[in-house]
Amino acid sequence: MAERPGKPKKPTWVIDKERARRASAAETVWLFGLHAVRDALANPRREKLRLVVTQNAVDRLGDLHGVTPEITDPRVFGKAAPLAPDSVHQGAALEVKPLKWGGLSDVVLREAAGEKRPLLVALDRVTDPHNIGAILRSAEVFGARAVIAPARHSAPETGALAKTASGALERQPYLRVPNLAEALSQLKGMGFTLIGLDGTGTSPLPDLLETLPGRAVCLVLGAEGPGMRDLTTKSCDHVARIPFAADFGSLNVSNAAAVALYAASMA
Repeated sequence: MAERPGKPKKPTWVIDKERARRASAAETVWLFGLHAVRDALANPRREKLRLVVTQNAVDRLGDLHGVTPEITDPRVFGKAAPLAPDSVHQGAALEVKPLKWGGLSDVVLREAAGEKRPLLVALDRVTDPHNIGAILRSAEVFGARAVIAPARHSAPETGALAKTASGALERQPYLRVPNLAEALSQLKGMGFTLIGLDGTGTSPLPDLLETLPGRAVCLVLGAEGPGMRDLTTKSCDHVARIPFAADFGSLNVSNAAAVALYAASMA
């Protein structure tokens, strides 16, 4: 009898993609702190898995939105919720799935609809979760519609990022895209003007914004130190600088983002 041929082997790239999909489906995040947990509980987009709290935290959280809490003693809180020892949890921790906002074009068109000046932020290799959390908070305050970053070289959702964002992570789309250069090209096709921020920029940002009345703008910022990569800089329509008094140096990336967002929102 002839031997039956076995199933054809899948290509390595297909196997790797399937593994990545399974890993992503299994990924969970532990949020901590009263503010971050309260906002996540109130977010209908958020898939909640476990709520670990002290009795005092339950009393302070208020509405749990149908999630059954696991009440634990403050002295053994670290055993009930796997948080880093230095996490300022305030007796509240929530295990969740990462948020799914959808594709870039869907989010941009949905969130920017009807805006006088649609405003986005793109981050190139900003890996510190505290910086990204602070940028998300500023983006929400100054009316940006989304924060975009490369999937492989940016901070993922973490408890530290969520706590620094002070609730903005639940409302401000944070999109980690496969390829930042391609995403920037896609934004150009949607009518966005890309403005890179760098100390070597030829124009002060406020002056440049005055020449772009009503235009949709994406502010592009690089990591502290190396700044934007060459390809990212080349993708920008303009490279501007934040004007400084005297010869001060440079701002922290989250502070630079806040200043740039304020300037863009007021232009």
